[in-house]
Amino acid sequence: MVGLDTEPSGPLRGLRVVELAGIGPGPFAGMMLGDLGADVLRIERGAVDAKDTETWDLLARSRPSVAVDLKSAAGRELVLLLCERADVLIEGFRPGVAERLGLGPEDVRARNERLVYGRITGWGQHGTLANRAGHDINYIAMSGALWPIGPAGGDPVLPLNLVGDFGGGALFLVAGVLAALFERQSSGRGQVVDAAMVDGSASLTTMTHALLNLGYWVEERGANLLDGGAPFYAVYRTRDDRHVAVGALEPQFYVELLEGLGLADADLPAQMDRERWPELRERFADVFLTRTRDEWEEQFRDRDACVSPVLSPREAAVHPINVERQVFRADGPLGPYQPNPAPRFARTPGAIGRAPGLAGSGTRAGLRGWGVSDDDVEAFRRAGAFGPV
Repeated sequence: MVGLDTEPSGPLRGLRVVELAGIGPGPFAGMMLGDLGADVLRIERGAVDAKDTETWDLLARSRPSVAVDLKSAAGRELVLLLCERADVLIEGFRPGVAERLGLGPEDVRARNERLVYGRITGWGQHGTLANRAGHDINYIAMSGALWPIGPAGGDPVLPLNLVGDFGGGALFLVAGVLAALFERQSSGRGQVVDAAMVDGSASLTTMTHALLNLGYWVEERGANLLDGGAPFYAVYRTRDDRHVAVGALEPQFYVELLEGLGLADADLPAQMDRERWPELRERFADVFLTRTRDEWEEQFRDRDACVSPVLSPREAAVHPINVERQVFRADGPLGPYQPNPAPRFARTPGAIGRAPGLAGSGTRAGLRGWGVSDDDVEAFRRAGAFGPV
């Protein structure tokens, strides 16, 4: 990638994080912390002198990859040495794995009681399912987050792995770690942060539960205000077999929607007449089929009707609105593309500090940055810390 910043930039500059590499939510959390300026060392199996070659794995960006064999005594000692100098450790193993490696919370606390230990799992650290295998789909199924998503009369629809892995997992881990760091300012002590994806994805359904409690939501897919049941909060097909998203919830936006559709004077059911929502949806669907997606985008360009084109990921990367705000970055005129760091900060903006590299390619430079001398690195190498000699 061209033009990447090599120095950490962002509000977390100066924060040191050890990441015991895993898949999915753990790497995304490490990426976020690195994007926001933290000095993150990604610990994983690899070659100690792997070439500094860019890889496809964007979740591994903004931090060096350090090759460590966690099953070796020397590798364990190296990680504990890094923990003495770290503020945070994050890991995504099944419960008990870190303890068996000699890298559990008690092992680390003995070396650095100020360290915040962030753990991310599907089912949490305790309970009947704690050691059961699972993926995003399983966790959001059990938390109640999957069931409501889908069309009326249809089956639940998978929201990619955004709700469990990244929303209910990684983002809750990062929030928990930052909260524990804030608390450490007064107590002087670190603590364990247990970020379970079933917990986080359940938390994301808080508003749904509130509406259920009030009787404003029914346990039926595609029959409610925000699940596609309302014809003014839904997705419609256009003449070119693309789609537009409509979110005209408030009355003033609904009026703009009707005017943009040419239905302002039509004999239509009342906006909140739930019994006649199917009729209203059919009228809207018929009109949206008369133009292409891009024509509808132009039609609503200057209206506060909450109507947007549904863009593919590649379309989103080059859409003028996103280009204007630099939501994505492109390395070269035709890509490859990737989202820029978020959120944005007025004084201390985050940055993609390093392209994702081969496993182990940042070992020597990364350890040197944490005060491990070249001589010590060589001693660890001879002892098998980076794998068989």
